[in-house]
Amino acid sequence: MAMIELTPGYLVSPQIAVEEVPALAEAGISLVICNRPDAEVPPSHQSPAMEEAVRAAGMAFAYLPVTHHGLTLDEVARQAELTAGAGGPVLAYCNSGTRSTIVWALGQAGHRETDAILATAAKAGYQLDGLRPTLDALAQERG
Repeated sequence: MAMIELTPGYLVSPQIAVEEVPALAEAGISLVICNRPDAEVPPSHQSPAMEEAVRAAGMAFAYLPVTHHGLTLDEVARQAELTAGAGGPVLAYCNSGTRSTIVWALGQAGHRETDAILATAAKAGYQLDGLRPTLDALAQERG
């Protein structure tokens, strides 16, 4: 399993498996956020199985699926709230880590410069340059 640090305390990852969950606890993760819709994976990797394993390992779990049909600002805000209240490192995962990085980036708009957000994502291997207009618009709205 590859955990990629975007910022201290916020990591992203491709899909994880139940057998990898103990390693997350050993790494100090306090909250696992699943951004991958259950319809994309077999039952062994769906949110109920992952939640059971994560909670059994002593961590918190949240299911906030991100689909290709859209991502709302309410979902972005919810993930930011969960992350802020986690009390320790957070791992968000999806198929490749891209959607989890996008949710993070949208949540950072207005709190960090757009160039810094995009550079952080790029350093982690996620090219989000196409989000620049959206990040700039959100930053302007959030003033």
